[in-house]
Amino acid sequence: MADEGLPDELRELGRRLRVPDVDGESMAERVHAQLLAERAPTPEPEPRSAPRRWWASVRGWARARWRALVAALTGVLIVLVLTPPVRAAVAEWFGFGGVAVRYDPDGRHVPPGGPVPGCPEPVPPAEAGRLAGFEPLIPGALGAPDAMAVTGSAERGRAVISLCWREGERTVRLDEFPARLDIGFAKQVRTQPEWVDLPDGAQGYWFAAPHLLTFPMTDGTGSAWTHEVPTAGPTLLWTRNGGALTFRLEGIPDREEARRTAESVGG
Repeated sequence: MADEGLPDELRELGRRLRVPDVDGESMAERVHAQLLAERAPTPEPEPRSAPRRWWASVRGWARARWRALVAALTGVLIVLVLTPPVRAAVAEWFGFGGVAVRYDPDGRHVPPGGPVPGCPEPVPPAEAGRLAGFEPLIPGALGAPDAMAVTGSAERGRAVISLCWREGERTVRLDEFPARLDIGFAKQVRTQPEWVDLPDGAQGYWFAAPHLLTFPMTDGTGSAWTHEVPTAGPTLLWTRNGGALTFRLEGIPDREEARRTAESVGG
């Protein structure tokens, strides 16, 4: 039959036809190459040395946190370029050994009236000396205080006596504590205290600007402790009894009046 030779003729025709190859390879060759590539083992990456691994991890950490790093460095630069008055207002400290002072122009003031500030839980005057371990000295210019309080403990000399007076809408407060006032201080501040001469050769220090005060002291065993007070207005600091007692007077805005009050403290 004529159809018996048809398959052979078709195969011969297929061999004679020329179809352009892609990338110079036949379809069969491309499939064969793909199969060989899939069977070939994937080469393992060359292990990194320890320093290279460390450096790569550091770079990865930095890339992940670069925004935070930039913000932190910017903050440091801002602090470094602040003008001296601003730096002084924020964090300039100086100390007398017994007293450390930080200026606070935006310090809060206790509103007039109400309870006497700084004298919570008042005690009878006769009890103050027993609780504190030393007798308080009263300024003659102010007379008997309206309130008296003792903070801390008399054990190892850790006590402070606060005396408070109300004068209309004004409150005057006097703190007495056992500590020596070191006149040496080296840190720069925006406004130096004014020196005030007092009787018996004592030296006082007048702070006209608002400030924050802490009182680092040493007890009888040599251990350090700190007495803290709220934000204050104008303050006079001085010592008596050869430096055995330090006084802090606040609430009197006039320097000369504060000096006269200090002079009237009984010995």
